[in-house]
Formats: sequence, structure tokens, C-alpha cells
Amino acid sequence: MLKNLLRLLTLVCLVSFLTPAAQAAESMGIAPETCLECHDDVVSASDFSNSVHAANACTSCHVEITDLDKHSDGELIPGPVKCVRCHKKETAEHYSSVHMLNDITCAACHDDIHTLTPWKGDKRKVVDKCVQCHDAEEVYRNSSHGKALAEGNQDSAACNDCHNLHEINALGDPDSHANREFHTKVCMTCHSNEEMMARNGVFNVAVKTYMESYHGKNYSLGFPDKTAGCADCHTAHSVLPESDPQSSVNPANLVTTCAQCHPGSTPAFVQYYPHGEYTDRENYPLLYWTFIAMTGLLVGTFGVFWIHSLLWMFRGFVENREKLKAHHEGRLHPVVTEGHKQYRRFQRRHVLLHMTVIISFLGLSLTGLPLKFASQQWAHMLMDFWGGTYNAGLIHRACAVLTFFYFAGALLLSLDFLVLRKDIKGNFLQRLFGPDSLCPNFRDIRDITAMVRWFFFRGPKPTFERWTYWEKFDFLAVFWGMFAIGGSGLMLWFPEFFGALLPGWAFNIATIIHSDEALLATGFIFTVHFFNTHGRPEKFPMDFVIFNGQIAKEEFIEERGDQWKRYEKEGMPEEVIATKVSGVAYDFFFKGFGFLALFTGLGCLALMIFAFLTGSH
Repeated sequence: MLKNLLRLLTLVCLVSFLTPAAQAAESMGIAPETCLECHDDVVSASDFSNSVHAANACTSCHVEITDLDKHSDGELIPGPVKCVRCHKKETAEHYSSVHMLNDITCAACHDDIHTLTPWKGDKRKVVDKCVQCHDAEEVYRNSSHGKALAEGNQDSAACNDCHNLHEINALGDPDSHANREFHTKVCMTCHSNEEMMARNGVFNVAVKTYMESYHGKNYSLGFPDKTAGCADCHTAHSVLPESDPQSSVNPANLVTTCAQCHPGSTPAFVQYYPHGEYTDRENYPLLYWTFIAMTGLLVGTFGVFWIHSLLWMFRGFVENREKLKAHHEGRLHPVVTEGHKQYRRFQRRHVLLHMTVIISFLGLSLTGLPLKFASQQWAHMLMDFWGGTYNAGLIHRACAVLTFFYFAGALLLSLDFLVLRKDIKGNFLQRLFGPDSLCPNFRDIRDITAMVRWFFFRGPKPTFERWTYWEKFDFLAVFWGMFAIGGSGLMLWFPEFFGALLPGWAFNIATIIHSDEALLATGFIFTVHFFNTHGRPEKFPMDFVIFNGQIAKEEFIEERGDQWKRYEKEGMPEEVIATKVSGVAYDFFFKGFGFLALFTGLGCLALMIFAFLTGSH
């Protein structure tokens, strides 16, 4: 009697909680309370009424049971529940997951189907479920993420934040693109949220500083398999603060951590700042002042020379119009006898050296700019054109070798001129500061002053000796560039070697110098040098002299009148007189090469300007 009373009360309770389910079931002819008459030892009415499935009737899942008598007689036996009938999205995600591939069904995780309560976004329930099968989760529980979550901090990363709930993809080959991308991508989901990081007291520029590093730029360009990701340094599950002796980024463990990618790492090498913020004066003063110095160099150089070019552009345009007006009014300039006769300004060795400079510089620019502006879409396209960052790196280094080659060539030519040649008069100092030398002298100050006066219509346009002050600047810039770009580039090329000699933070400084000096070099060449050589009104659209080495007498006298006067006084050197005009095929090839190089440089300049305008630099 008591047993029947308890059963009746249970049925009343179930009906009160499952009215919608009961109504649905009645349309099928089988009510839940009917099922519980036999299955109350399997399903608790009170537990089920509090579960997420409380609104469902028994036959909502066990759809095979359409006839109670046949089921009672054992003819209708329910098969595996088809969760997809209600959970289409979750099932679709699970269908392509690593769990499905290993025959892990819904019930493997959701075995408490009759008592399953809403998780309400509590990640602790996810972790509790995952640790039932995954031993790595115990390592996770002892990590910064695991401990914070256990304390109730729902901001902290749980299994599902990285691996998803149902769409859990196989990581596959540890060296595969998908695996390497996963190592970083999932971390950025939370760590790029500066608001979340701030309220949890976590270093909130980790993503920014990583993406500005060589590692991050490789990742951003789509080649995470060629660089270190977040988990390579911080591990995947055992993420611990730097102060923890067990942390992979604890100072005592850094050599081992870095040695995974950089064999031969030393205690000095690991002094590198992986998240060094060059705008943080308080924590990274060396990086800050290096950045300030390089920024000052950039602003100062471009400020002076861009103003110089703009003034020259306007004054040259006015002069050309004045010449046109003089021709129109019959006030012609004196005709130069044999004005089109060719003289040799450059020897073949100079032409060859300049060709090497062009090839090297454009190669470095086309492979370096995508890395500098890695977030730009054009950078991704250009890097894909090279076949990836690895191939681009090989090309970049090959062009760097060419740079060292032409620098050595420039040194040898200088040595030959200053010391070895017997046909040049004067001692070492006379040669060094003489009119044929590229070394600055007092005359350059007078030329600059006269040029500025001409800009402002305060005097005639100066005539020059063999080398102008802007040509000397270009030449000397090679020496500074080799020290700044070449030196920092070698450090970044061979980090293990230099890491045994220098503290790791020197690589942070080298990165800033290499990047900003390269920006200065490309910006200067593609604007100032191109204008001084090809774009000024007197030469537009191109000065071809560097490709065939020849200059017409009229142009010679007009531009370098003082050099011509000196030659007339001292006697024209034999090497200056052109024995023949350069051939058609030669000129056609090199002029085509020259225009190709010119437009390639201008194209790079346009991409750089676009990147700055869109805020990526």
C-alpha cells in the first residue's frame, strides 16, 4: 500500500513539472508517467524534472516506442538515441571532430542524460568532464588558467576556449600548418581582449608586442610553421607565471625553452625581451631611447631632404618655363659647339657596381617590406608570391650578400683612387679632399648655400664640380647603412652566434634599428634619390648616364661647369672622352631595366604610403 502511494506521488510530481512534455506525449499515446511505472528504477522523476530535458517526453528521444503493448512484450526495443533530431548544430560540429573519428559519441560525455542540468556557461563543468579522459587536464588544473577557473574566474581559459565544445579538430602533425597556427591563434582570442586582460591584471600588450616581433609577423603573414608561437614558449597546458620555478619562462628555465628553436642558447641570449614594448620608457628604457633616436633620424632626414626636393621642384619648373619663354622671344642661349658629343662620366666598373646596387636594393625592399607591414593585405600577396617567408628570407639574405659585395667594391674603388692609382696627382689628403673625391669638403657648404639662394630667387643656379653635395650624401649613406642595416641584419641572421657575445636585449635594439633604418633607406631612395636623379625638371623622366656612363657636352657644361673648366685648364683626361656612342641594343636593354627598376621602386613607395595612411607601421 505504501509503495503504491509513493508511486502515485511521484507521478503527480512528474506531471506537474512536465506538463508540456506530457501534452506532447499524449498526442503520441504514451505519457511519461506510464513509462515511469516500469522505469522508475532508471529515471528519477524529480531529477529528470530539473534536467535540461524536462520539457521532453520519453518518446521524444525513444521514438521507436510507438506501441506500449508491443514494447511491454519485448517487440519494440529502443535503439541508440539520435541527438541530431534536436541538436543539429552540435551534431554537425561533432560529426567532423576528432571525437567522432575515434567513435566517441554524445553519450560518452553526456552519460547523465536524464539528470543533465544546464551548465549556464560555467567552464568548471567542462573541465570536470574533460579530465575524465584527458590526463593533460590535470596539468591544466595546476596552471594559472586552471587555478583561476577553480576559484570561479570565468574569464580564465578552459578546455572549450581553446578546443571548442563539440568541433574539436585533430592537431595532427606537430609541424603542420594547422598545428602551428593553433599554438598561437587560440591564445589571441583572450589575450587580444585588452579589457579582459586589464580587469584580471594580466600583461595587456602581449599580442601587440608579439605581432610586432619577427615571430608574430611570420604568423600574421600566414606562415606559423616557420616561427615560434605562444605555446612554444609558455606551453599549452602548464601556463605558469614567470615567478613560478616550474614555469617554462622562469629565468632558470629560459635557456632550455629557447633552445627548442635556438640551439646553443646561453644565459646572455635569453635576456631578449620577447614582449618588449619600445614605447614603455619605464620598463624598457633602452628600447625607448633607441626608438626615439631612430624616429628623430627619420623625421630629421626626411624633413630636410623633402623640403629640399619640393623647393627644387618648384624652382626647376620656373626655370624651364623661363627657358621656354626665352626661346619663344628669340633670346637664345649661346650654342655649345659639338653640344651632342659624348663624354664618359662613369666607367664600366661603376655601371656594374650600380647595377648590383639596384638589384640588391630592390630585392631587399621587395622581401623586407612585406615583413615590415605584415598586417597589410598586399604584404600577404607579395609574401605568397615569394612562396612564403622562408623563401623570402633566402632571397633577402642573398641580396644582403650582394650588398656586402658592392660595399667591398666601393671600398676597393676608394682605395684605388686614394692610394693605388699613379695617374692622379697629389698626396692622400689632397686626393681625399680634392675635386674628384666623394669626401665632403668646404666647397659643398658653398654649393649648398648657393643652391638655397637659387631656390628663393636670390642668386644664379650654381655649377658643380665632378660630384654634387647630394651625390656625396648618397655615397656616404652607404657606409652608415652598412653599419646600421648591415650590422643589425647580421645579428638577426645569426642570433645564436651573436647571442654568445651580446646580451639578448641587443636583438631588440637591432630589430628597431634594422626596421627603421630600412624604412629610412627605402623612403629616401624612392623619394629623394629618385627625384634628385630622375624626377627633377631638368632630368625627368630619367637620367640615363648611370646605365651607359655617357653624358653630352652641352649637359656636361650646364650641370658641371666647374669640372669642365678644370679639364679645359688642366687638359681633358683621356678616360673622359667617349670613343664611341653606346649601342642601340645595349641602350634598349639597360633603359628598359632602368624604367623597370624606377617603377618598381615607385610601386613600393605607393604601398608604403598606403600602409601608413591605413595605420599599419
